[in-house]
Amino acid sequence: MHFRPHHMFRLMLVALIGFSVTGINTAQADNNAPPANSRYTPLVRAVESCRLSVVNLRGRKTVPADSKTDAPGQKLKQVNGMGTGVVIDSRGYVLTNYHVVQGVKVIEVTTADRQRTTAKLLAHDPVTDLAILKIETEKPLPTIKIGTSSDLLLAEQVTAVGNAYGYEHTVTVGIISALSRTVQVNDDQIYRNLIQTDAAINPGNSGGPLLNINGEMIGINVAVRIGAQGIAFAIPVNDAIEVAADLMSQVIPGDVLHGLSTHTVYVDDRPQLVIDSVEPRSPAAQVGLTNGDRIVSINGQDAVCELDFQTALLTAATDKTLNLGVVQADKRTDVVLKLATSPTITRAAIGWRPLGLKLAPISAKEMANRHPNYKRGLRVVEVRPNSPAEAEGIMAGDILVAMHGWKTETLENLAYILQRPDVASQKSFMFYILRDKEPFWGQMRVANLPTR
Repeated sequence: MHFRPHHMFRLMLVALIGFSVTGINTAQADNNAPPANSRYTPLVRAVESCRLSVVNLRGRKTVPADSKTDAPGQKLKQVNGMGTGVVIDSRGYVLTNYHVVQGVKVIEVTTADRQRTTAKLLAHDPVTDLAILKIETEKPLPTIKIGTSSDLLLAEQVTAVGNAYGYEHTVTVGIISALSRTVQVNDDQIYRNLIQTDAAINPGNSGGPLLNINGEMIGINVAVRIGAQGIAFAIPVNDAIEVAADLMSQVIPGDVLHGLSTHTVYVDDRPQLVIDSVEPRSPAAQVGLTNGDRIVSINGQDAVCELDFQTALLTAATDKTLNLGVVQADKRTDVVLKLATSPTITRAAIGWRPLGLKLAPISAKEMANRHPNYKRGLRVVEVRPNSPAEAEGIMAGDILVAMHGWKTETLENLAYILQRPDVASQKSFMFYILRDKEPFWGQMRVANLPTR
Protein backbone atom coordinates (compact mmCIF):
# COMPACT_ATOMS: atom_id res chain seq x y z
CA MET A 1 0.00 0.00 0.00
CA HIS A 2 1.62 3.21 -1.03
CA PHE A 3 1.65 6.06 1.38
CA ARG A 4 4.40 8.61 1.30
CA PRO A 5 6.76 8.07 4.24
CA HIS A 6 9.96 10.06 4.64
CA HIS A 7 12.32 8.69 1.99
CA MET A 8 16.02 8.16 2.53
CA PHE A 9 18.21 7.79 -0.55
CA ARG A 10 15.03 8.31 -2.57
CA LEU A 11 13.77 4.78 -2.12
CA MET A 12 10.07 4.09 -2.03
CA LEU A 13 7.99 1.34 -0.49
CA VAL A 14 5.65 -0.04 -3.11
CA ALA A 15 2.58 -2.23 -3.18
CA LEU A 16 2.48 -5.27 -5.36
CA ILE A 17 0.04 -7.96 -6.15
CA GLY A 18 0.97 -11.59 -5.82
CA PHE A 19 -0.21 -14.74 -7.44
CA SER A 20 0.29 -18.48 -7.12
CA VAL A 21 0.89 -21.47 -9.29
CA THR A 22 -0.76 -24.88 -9.07
CA GLY A 23 2.31 -26.85 -10.06
CA ILE A 24 1.94 -27.08 -13.85
CA ASN A 25 4.73 -29.09 -15.41
CA THR A 26 5.36 -27.29 -18.66
CA ALA A 27 7.73 -30.00 -19.84
CA GLN A 28 4.86 -32.49 -20.18
CA ALA A 29 1.94 -31.94 -22.54
CA ASP A 30 -1.54 -33.26 -21.87
CA ASN A 31 -4.49 -33.86 -24.15
CA ASN A 32 -5.96 -30.41 -23.48
CA ALA A 33 -2.70 -28.48 -23.76
CA PRO A 34 -2.14 -26.18 -26.75
CA PRO A 35 0.50 -27.19 -29.32
CA ALA A 36 4.09 -26.82 -28.17
CA ASN A 37 4.72 -24.06 -30.69
CA SER A 38 1.74 -21.97 -29.55
CA ARG A 39 1.89 -18.71 -27.64
CA TYR A 40 1.26 -20.59 -24.38
CA THR A 41 4.80 -20.28 -23.10
CA PRO A 42 5.83 -21.41 -19.61
CA LEU A 43 5.57 -17.79 -18.50
CA VAL A 44 1.99 -17.47 -19.76
CA ARG A 45 0.98 -20.71 -18.07
CA ALA A 46 2.58 -19.67 -14.80
CA VAL A 47 0.72 -16.36 -14.69
CA GLU A 48 -2.62 -17.90 -15.65
CA SER A 49 -2.38 -20.65 -13.05
CA CYS A 50 -1.51 -18.43 -10.11
CA ARG A 51 -3.94 -15.53 -10.44
CA LEU A 52 -6.43 -16.88 -7.90
CA SER A 53 -3.74 -16.86 -5.20
CA VAL A 54 -3.37 -13.09 -5.37
CA VAL A 55 -5.61 -10.56 -3.63
CA ASN A 56 -5.82 -6.80 -4.05
CA LEU A 57 -5.74 -4.63 -0.93
CA ARG A 58 -7.07 -1.10 -0.46
CA GLY A 59 -7.65 1.19 2.50
CA ARG A 60 -7.31 4.64 4.02
CA LYS A 61 -5.04 5.84 6.79
CA THR A 62 -4.07 9.03 8.58
CA VAL A 63 -0.55 10.31 7.91
CA PRO A 64 1.36 13.50 8.77
CA ALA A 65 0.70 16.34 6.36
CA ASP A 66 3.44 17.52 4.00
CA SER A 67 4.39 21.10 4.83
CA LYS A 68 5.44 21.73 1.21
CA THR A 69 2.31 20.49 -0.58
CA ASP A 70 -0.56 20.58 1.95
CA ALA A 71 -2.48 23.50 3.41
CA PRO A 72 -0.59 25.75 5.85
CA GLY A 73 -1.05 24.58 9.43
CA GLN A 74 -2.40 21.18 8.40
CA LYS A 75 -0.91 18.45 10.60
CA LEU A 76 -2.70 15.29 9.48
CA LYS A 77 -4.43 14.08 6.35
CA GLN A 78 -6.29 11.04 5.04
CA VAL A 79 -4.71 9.19 2.13
CA ASN A 80 -5.77 6.20 0.02
CA GLY A 81 -3.48 3.23 -0.32
CA MET A 82 -3.28 0.09 -2.39
CA GLY A 83 -1.34 -3.12 -2.16
CA THR A 84 -1.21 -6.84 -2.78
CA GLY A 85 -1.27 -10.06 -0.80
CA VAL A 86 -0.57 -13.73 -1.49
CA VAL A 87 -2.63 -16.59 -0.11
CA ILE A 88 -0.47 -18.93 1.99
CA ASP A 89 -3.31 -21.02 3.44
CA SER A 90 -6.58 -21.94 1.73
CA ARG A 91 -8.62 -20.83 4.76
CA GLY A 92 -7.91 -17.21 3.87
CA TYR A 93 -4.55 -16.49 5.52
CA VAL A 94 -2.66 -13.94 3.46
CA LEU A 95 0.95 -12.72 3.58
CA THR A 96 1.71 -9.11 2.70
CA ASN A 97 3.98 -6.23 3.68
CA TYR A 98 3.22 -4.59 7.02
CA HIS A 99 3.54 -1.11 5.53
CA VAL A 100 0.62 -2.01 3.24
CA VAL A 101 -1.81 -2.31 6.16
CA GLN A 102 -0.14 -0.36 8.94
CA GLY A 103 -2.63 2.07 10.45
CA VAL A 104 -5.44 1.03 8.08
CA LYS A 105 -8.70 0.60 10.00
CA VAL A 106 -10.66 -1.15 7.22
CA ILE A 107 -8.61 -3.36 4.89
CA GLU A 108 -10.64 -3.86 1.72
CA VAL A 109 -9.91 -7.04 -0.24
CA THR A 110 -10.77 -8.00 -3.82
CA THR A 111 -9.97 -11.53 -5.00
CA ALA A 112 -9.07 -12.43 -8.58
CA ASP A 113 -12.63 -13.65 -9.22
CA ARG A 114 -13.98 -10.25 -8.07
CA GLN A 115 -15.23 -11.23 -4.62
CA ARG A 116 -15.11 -8.28 -2.23
CA THR A 117 -14.59 -8.60 1.50
CA THR A 118 -12.47 -7.20 4.32
CA ALA A 119 -9.39 -8.52 6.11
CA LYS A 120 -8.26 -8.53 9.71
CA LEU A 121 -4.62 -7.92 10.66
CA LEU A 122 -3.62 -10.89 12.85
CA ALA A 123 0.13 -10.49 13.35
CA HIS A 124 2.99 -8.39 12.04
CA ASP A 125 6.74 -7.90 12.28
CA PRO A 126 7.82 -4.29 11.70
CA VAL A 127 11.50 -5.22 11.42
CA THR A 128 11.02 -7.43 8.37
CA ASP A 129 7.93 -5.49 7.21
CA LEU A 130 5.71 -8.57 6.90
CA ALA A 131 2.19 -9.23 8.15
CA ILE A 132 -0.47 -11.96 8.23
CA LEU A 133 -4.07 -11.11 7.33
CA LYS A 134 -7.22 -13.23 7.58
CA ILE A 135 -9.99 -12.85 5.05
CA GLU A 136 -13.37 -14.57 5.18
CA THR A 137 -14.26 -16.42 1.99
CA GLU A 138 -17.13 -18.65 0.94
CA LYS A 139 -14.82 -21.34 -0.43
CA PRO A 140 -11.17 -22.35 -0.01
CA LEU A 141 -8.64 -20.20 -1.88
CA PRO A 142 -5.80 -21.55 -4.04
CA THR A 143 -2.46 -21.03 -2.33
CA ILE A 144 0.74 -19.63 -3.79
CA LYS A 145 3.29 -22.17 -4.92
CA ILE A 146 6.41 -21.52 -2.84
CA GLY A 147 9.84 -21.91 -4.40
CA THR A 148 13.28 -21.31 -2.91
CA SER A 149 15.56 -18.29 -2.94
CA SER A 150 18.70 -20.24 -2.07
CA ASP A 151 19.58 -21.17 -5.67
CA LEU A 152 18.79 -17.93 -7.53
CA LEU A 153 20.86 -17.09 -10.59
CA LEU A 154 21.94 -13.69 -11.80
CA ALA A 155 20.07 -12.76 -14.99
CA GLU A 156 17.45 -15.52 -14.63
CA GLN A 157 14.01 -14.41 -15.76
CA VAL A 158 11.47 -13.36 -13.13
CA THR A 159 7.92 -12.02 -13.17
CA ALA A 160 6.02 -9.68 -10.88
CA VAL A 161 2.24 -9.55 -10.66
CA GLY A 162 0.67 -6.74 -8.70
CA ASN A 163 -1.88 -4.04 -8.12
CA ALA A 164 0.30 -1.40 -9.82
CA TYR A 165 -1.25 2.04 -9.35
CA GLY A 166 -4.56 0.22 -8.84
CA TYR A 167 -4.35 -1.66 -12.14
CA GLU A 168 -5.08 -5.09 -10.73
CA HIS A 169 -3.01 -8.15 -11.70
CA THR A 170 -0.52 -6.17 -13.74
CA VAL A 171 2.22 -8.48 -15.06
CA THR A 172 5.80 -7.29 -15.57
CA VAL A 173 8.86 -9.26 -16.57
CA GLY A 174 12.56 -8.81 -15.88
CA ILE A 175 15.65 -10.53 -14.57
CA ILE A 176 17.44 -10.90 -11.26
CA SER A 177 19.91 -8.03 -11.28
CA ALA A 178 21.73 -8.70 -7.98
CA LEU A 179 21.45 -10.59 -4.69
CA SER A 180 21.98 -9.82 -0.99
CA ARG A 181 21.31 -6.10 -1.27
CA THR A 182 20.95 -3.93 1.85
CA VAL A 183 18.43 -1.13 1.34
CA GLN A 184 17.50 1.66 3.76
CA VAL A 185 14.17 3.23 2.92
CA ASN A 186 13.93 5.76 5.76
CA ASP A 187 15.20 6.42 9.27
CA ASP A 188 13.14 3.54 10.68
CA GLN A 189 13.20 0.85 8.00
CA ILE A 190 16.18 -1.06 6.67
CA TYR A 191 16.00 -4.26 4.65
CA ARG A 192 18.79 -6.80 4.34
CA ASN A 193 19.54 -9.62 1.93
CA LEU A 194 17.13 -8.33 -0.73
CA ILE A 195 16.77 -9.54 -4.30
CA GLN A 196 17.29 -6.76 -6.85
CA THR A 197 15.30 -6.99 -10.08
CA ASP A 198 14.59 -4.84 -13.12
CA ALA A 199 11.00 -6.10 -13.41
CA ALA A 200 8.80 -3.00 -13.32
CA ILE A 201 7.56 -2.44 -9.76
CA ASN A 202 5.14 0.40 -9.00
CA PRO A 203 3.12 1.77 -6.08
CA GLY A 204 0.47 -0.85 -5.38
CA ASN A 205 2.80 -3.83 -5.87
CA SER A 206 3.98 -4.24 -2.24
CA GLY A 207 3.20 -7.60 -0.72
CA GLY A 208 2.95 -9.38 -4.08
CA PRO A 209 5.16 -12.18 -5.36
CA LEU A 210 8.21 -12.24 -7.53
CA LEU A 211 8.05 -15.48 -9.53
CA ASN A 212 10.53 -17.63 -11.37
CA ILE A 213 9.85 -19.14 -14.79
CA ASN A 214 8.26 -22.20 -13.12
CA GLY A 215 5.63 -20.01 -11.48
CA GLU A 216 7.10 -20.44 -7.99
CA MET A 217 7.22 -17.49 -5.61
CA ILE A 218 10.85 -16.62 -4.91
CA GLY A 219 10.29 -13.24 -3.24
CA ILE A 220 7.88 -10.63 -1.86
CA ASN A 221 8.16 -7.32 -3.72
CA VAL A 222 8.77 -4.46 -1.32
CA ALA A 223 10.56 -1.35 -2.66
CA VAL A 224 11.74 0.56 -5.72
CA ARG A 225 14.43 3.18 -6.23
CA ILE A 226 12.74 6.47 -7.14
CA GLY A 227 14.09 8.12 -10.24
CA ALA A 228 16.03 5.05 -11.37
CA GLN A 229 15.23 2.82 -14.32
CA GLY A 230 14.63 -0.80 -13.42
CA ILE A 231 15.89 -0.93 -9.83
CA ALA A 232 13.43 -2.71 -7.55
CA PHE A 233 13.72 -5.05 -4.59
CA ALA A 234 12.07 -8.14 -3.11
CA ILE A 235 12.36 -10.02 0.20
CA PRO A 236 13.75 -13.54 -0.52
CA VAL A 237 11.05 -16.15 -0.09
CA ASN A 238 13.17 -18.27 2.29
CA ASP A 239 13.33 -15.33 4.69
CA ALA A 240 9.70 -14.33 4.17
CA ILE A 241 8.31 -17.80 4.81
CA GLU A 242 10.27 -18.20 8.04
CA VAL A 243 8.88 -14.90 9.29
CA ALA A 244 5.40 -15.96 8.15
CA ALA A 245 5.75 -19.14 10.22
CA ASP A 246 6.66 -17.11 13.30
CA LEU A 247 3.67 -14.83 12.69
CA MET A 248 1.32 -17.78 12.22
CA SER A 249 2.51 -19.21 15.54
CA GLN A 250 1.01 -16.11 17.18
CA VAL A 251 -2.40 -17.00 15.75
CA ILE A 252 -2.53 -20.49 17.25
CA PRO A 253 -4.33 -20.70 20.62
CA GLY A 254 -1.87 -20.65 23.49
CA ASP A 255 -3.51 -23.58 25.29
CA VAL A 256 -2.50 -26.04 22.54
CA LEU A 257 0.62 -27.87 23.72
CA HIS A 258 2.68 -30.35 21.69
CA GLY A 259 6.24 -30.03 23.00
CA LEU A 260 8.01 -29.55 19.66
CA SER A 261 10.37 -26.86 18.44
CA THR A 262 11.00 -27.10 14.70
CA HIS A 263 12.81 -25.12 12.02
CA THR A 264 13.52 -25.21 8.29
CA VAL A 265 16.90 -26.29 6.94
CA TYR A 266 18.00 -26.28 3.31
CA VAL A 267 19.72 -29.33 1.84
CA ASP A 268 20.83 -28.97 -1.78
CA ASP A 269 18.74 -25.80 -1.92
CA ARG A 270 15.53 -27.63 -0.95
CA PRO A 271 13.74 -27.08 2.39
CA GLN A 272 13.33 -29.73 5.08
CA LEU A 273 11.37 -29.51 8.34
CA VAL A 274 13.58 -30.63 11.23
CA ILE A 275 12.85 -30.99 14.96
CA ASP A 276 15.09 -28.76 17.09
CA SER A 277 14.07 -29.92 20.53
CA VAL A 278 11.45 -31.97 22.37
CA GLU A 279 10.26 -31.04 25.84
CA PRO A 280 10.45 -33.89 28.35
CA ARG A 281 7.13 -35.57 29.20
CA SER A 282 5.38 -33.59 26.48
CA PRO A 283 3.03 -35.21 23.92
CA ALA A 284 5.91 -35.22 21.39
CA ALA A 285 8.25 -36.97 23.83
CA GLN A 286 5.62 -39.57 24.69
CA VAL A 287 5.38 -40.74 21.05
CA GLY A 288 9.16 -41.01 20.68
CA LEU A 289 10.02 -37.87 18.71
CA THR A 290 13.58 -36.66 19.25
CA ASN A 291 15.96 -33.89 18.22
CA GLY A 292 17.05 -34.17 14.59
CA ASP A 293 13.99 -36.09 13.38
CA ARG A 294 12.65 -34.83 10.06
CA ILE A 295 8.91 -34.28 9.53
CA VAL A 296 8.00 -35.10 5.92
CA SER A 297 4.20 -35.09 6.05
CA ILE A 298 1.41 -33.74 8.24
CA ASN A 299 -2.11 -35.15 7.99
CA GLY A 300 -1.29 -36.73 4.64
CA GLN A 301 0.17 -33.55 3.09
CA ASP A 302 3.82 -33.02 2.29
CA ALA A 303 5.63 -30.91 4.90
CA VAL A 304 8.88 -29.17 4.00
CA CYS A 305 9.07 -26.02 6.12
CA GLU A 306 8.11 -24.45 9.45
CA LEU A 307 5.12 -22.74 7.85
CA ASP A 308 3.62 -26.15 7.01
CA PHE A 309 3.82 -27.10 10.69
CA GLN A 310 2.28 -23.87 11.97
CA THR A 311 -0.64 -23.89 9.50
CA ALA A 312 -1.34 -27.53 10.39
CA LEU A 313 -1.58 -26.52 14.06
CA LEU A 314 -4.53 -24.28 13.18
CA THR A 315 -6.53 -27.42 12.40
CA ALA A 316 -4.98 -29.39 15.24
CA ALA A 317 -6.17 -26.73 17.70
CA THR A 318 -9.66 -28.09 17.04
CA ASP A 319 -8.98 -31.74 16.22
CA LYS A 320 -6.30 -32.12 18.94
CA THR A 321 -4.39 -34.62 16.74
CA LEU A 322 -1.59 -34.46 14.17
CA ASN A 323 -0.71 -37.42 11.95
CA LEU A 324 3.00 -37.04 11.23
CA GLY A 325 5.23 -38.79 8.73
CA VAL A 326 8.69 -38.73 10.31
CA VAL A 327 12.16 -39.82 9.20
CA GLN A 328 14.20 -41.10 12.15
CA ALA A 329 17.72 -42.34 11.44
CA ASP A 330 16.87 -42.64 7.72
CA LYS A 331 13.80 -44.75 8.46
CA ARG A 332 10.28 -43.51 7.69
CA THR A 333 7.65 -43.95 10.40
CA ASP A 334 4.14 -42.65 11.07
CA VAL A 335 3.26 -41.03 14.37
CA VAL A 336 -0.06 -39.91 15.82
CA LEU A 337 0.63 -36.84 17.97
CA LYS A 338 -2.21 -36.13 20.42
CA LEU A 339 -2.06 -32.56 21.62
CA ALA A 340 -2.46 -31.56 25.25
CA THR A 341 -4.32 -28.48 26.41
CA SER A 342 -3.88 -26.15 29.34
CA PRO A 343 -7.21 -24.51 30.19
CA THR A 344 -5.59 -22.01 32.56
CA ILE A 345 -3.11 -20.52 30.09
CA THR A 346 -4.03 -18.46 27.04
CA ARG A 347 -1.57 -17.07 24.52
CA ALA A 348 -2.10 -13.48 25.63
CA ALA A 349 -1.60 -14.32 29.29
CA ILE A 350 1.33 -16.75 29.09
CA GLY A 351 3.87 -14.20 30.21
CA TRP A 352 1.67 -11.29 31.25
CA ARG A 353 0.15 -12.46 34.50
CA PRO A 354 3.06 -14.39 36.03
CA LEU A 355 5.96 -12.22 34.78
CA GLY A 356 4.46 -8.95 33.60
CA LEU A 357 5.66 -9.50 30.02
CA LYS A 358 3.77 -9.32 26.76
CA LEU A 359 5.88 -11.40 24.38
CA ALA A 360 5.94 -12.25 20.68
CA PRO A 361 8.09 -14.78 18.78
CA ILE A 362 11.06 -13.31 16.95
CA SER A 363 12.08 -14.59 13.53
CA ALA A 364 15.25 -16.56 12.92
CA LYS A 365 16.29 -13.88 10.44
CA GLU A 366 16.09 -11.14 13.07
CA MET A 367 18.04 -13.31 15.51
CA ALA A 368 20.83 -13.93 12.99
CA ASN A 369 24.27 -12.91 14.28
CA ARG A 370 22.93 -11.76 17.66
CA HIS A 371 24.38 -14.61 19.71
CA PRO A 372 25.94 -17.95 18.69
CA ASN A 373 23.94 -19.95 21.25
CA TYR A 374 20.45 -18.65 20.46
CA LYS A 375 18.67 -19.03 17.14
CA ARG A 376 15.25 -17.76 18.30
CA GLY A 377 13.62 -16.04 21.22
CA LEU A 378 10.66 -14.00 22.45
CA ARG A 379 10.63 -10.25 21.92
CA VAL A 380 9.38 -8.15 24.85
CA VAL A 381 6.51 -6.05 23.50
CA GLU A 382 5.33 -4.56 26.80
CA VAL A 383 6.31 -4.65 30.48
CA ARG A 384 3.62 -4.34 33.18
CA PRO A 385 4.33 -1.70 35.84
CA ASN A 386 5.25 -3.09 39.29
CA SER A 387 5.75 -6.57 37.84
CA PRO A 388 8.61 -9.05 38.46
CA ALA A 389 9.97 -8.23 35.01
CA GLU A 390 10.02 -4.48 35.65
CA ALA A 391 11.74 -5.03 38.99
CA GLU A 392 14.54 -6.83 37.14
CA GLY A 393 14.97 -4.04 34.60
CA ILE A 394 13.58 -5.88 31.58
CA MET A 395 12.51 -3.41 28.88
CA ALA A 396 10.45 -3.46 25.69
CA GLY A 397 12.67 -4.56 22.82
CA ASP A 398 14.67 -7.04 24.90
CA ILE A 399 14.67 -10.65 23.72
CA LEU A 400 13.99 -13.39 26.26
CA VAL A 401 16.14 -16.36 25.20
CA ALA A 402 16.23 -18.67 28.22
CA MET A 403 14.60 -19.26 31.59
CA HIS A 404 15.21 -21.79 34.34
CA GLY A 405 17.72 -23.65 32.18
CA TRP A 406 15.42 -23.92 29.17
CA LYS A 407 15.47 -21.98 25.91
CA THR A 408 12.40 -19.80 25.27
CA GLU A 409 12.16 -20.07 21.49
CA THR A 410 8.35 -20.18 21.40
CA LEU A 411 5.45 -19.16 23.60
CA GLU A 412 4.77 -22.84 24.13
CA ASN A 413 8.29 -23.25 25.54
CA LEU A 414 7.51 -20.51 28.03
CA ALA A 415 4.16 -22.08 28.94
CA TYR A 416 5.91 -25.37 29.69
CA ILE A 417 8.49 -23.68 31.93
CA LEU A 418 5.90 -21.70 33.88
CA GLN A 419 3.90 -24.86 34.58
CA ARG A 420 6.85 -26.61 36.22
CA PRO A 421 6.11 -27.09 39.94
CA ASP A 422 9.26 -25.33 41.17
CA VAL A 423 8.54 -22.24 39.06
CA ALA A 424 4.80 -22.17 39.76
CA SER A 425 5.53 -22.37 43.51
CA GLN A 426 7.43 -19.07 43.21
CA LYS A 427 10.89 -20.53 43.58
CA SER A 428 13.53 -18.12 42.28
CA PHE A 429 14.79 -18.91 38.76
CA MET A 430 17.40 -17.57 36.33
CA PHE A 431 16.49 -15.79 33.11
CA TYR A 432 18.58 -14.57 30.16
CA ILE A 433 17.83 -11.76 27.72
CA LEU A 434 19.58 -10.14 24.77
CA ARG A 435 19.57 -6.35 24.52
CA ASP A 436 20.72 -5.66 20.98
CA LYS A 437 23.60 -8.18 20.92
CA GLU A 438 24.56 -7.96 24.58
CA PRO A 439 23.51 -10.81 26.93
CA PHE A 440 22.10 -10.06 30.40
CA TRP A 441 20.87 -12.34 33.14
CA GLY A 442 18.99 -12.07 36.39
CA GLN A 443 16.76 -13.86 38.90
CA MET A 444 13.08 -13.45 39.60
CA ARG A 445 9.95 -15.19 40.83
CA VAL A 446 6.53 -15.35 39.26
CA ALA A 447 3.97 -12.90 40.59
CA ASN A 448 1.60 -14.06 43.29
CA LEU A 449 -1.57 -13.19 41.39
CA PRO A 450 -5.04 -14.63 41.99
CA THR A 451 -6.45 -16.71 39.17
CA ARG A 452 -9.65 -15.66 37.38
